[in-house]
Amino acid sequence: MPRAGLDPAAVTAAAAGLADEIGLANVTMGLVAERLGVRTPSLYKHVASQADLNRRIAALALVEVGDALRDALQGKSGRDALAAAAHTLRTYVVQHPGRYSATLPLNPQGPDDPIAIGGARVLDSLAAVLAGYDIDKADTVHAMRLLRSLFHGFATIEAAGGFEMDTDVDKSFEWLIDFVDRGLKTEA
Repeated sequence: MPRAGLDPAAVTAAAAGLADEIGLANVTMGLVAERLGVRTPSLYKHVASQADLNRRIAALALVEVGDALRDALQGKSGRDALAAAAHTLRTYVVQHPGRYSATLPLNPQGPDDPIAIGGARVLDSLAAVLAGYDIDKADTVHAMRLLRSLFHGFATIEAAGGFEMDTDVDKSFEWLIDFVDRGLKTEA
């Protein structure tokens, strides 16, 4: 019988927190069990495998990012929406590097897969940002990939401690946002 209070969501949350602390690659079923105060075999009543657990962490991260983006974009458009999305994603990646790393690469198993559903939340928010610009519909996917790549790249480099020059990282990030805003305004 499963331990009271222990369910797939609790196991996933514990693993996600551990991933943020020690890196996703270092998360094992044994460490998650230790964190939860149970024996490792007990986890298999709630998750099928390490791969299943990693997918659950990814789905959790995508929902969290999607919800954070949705909330940050409320009532904003144009550069304000662009900046809100950029700062939201950057903050999430820096605060949750382990769980965010689980989101790449992913292969949804169908439209009902939690990975697909969570990913759609993120993409819907990026599409909402782009709605404030005069982007040709044929270029929407390209523009979403641009935003995702820039925000992801900056945030993951920062989270890994990769910005070592003495120039202020926040100023660089604002420069990136301004640059993209100008580019999106002149794209049409």
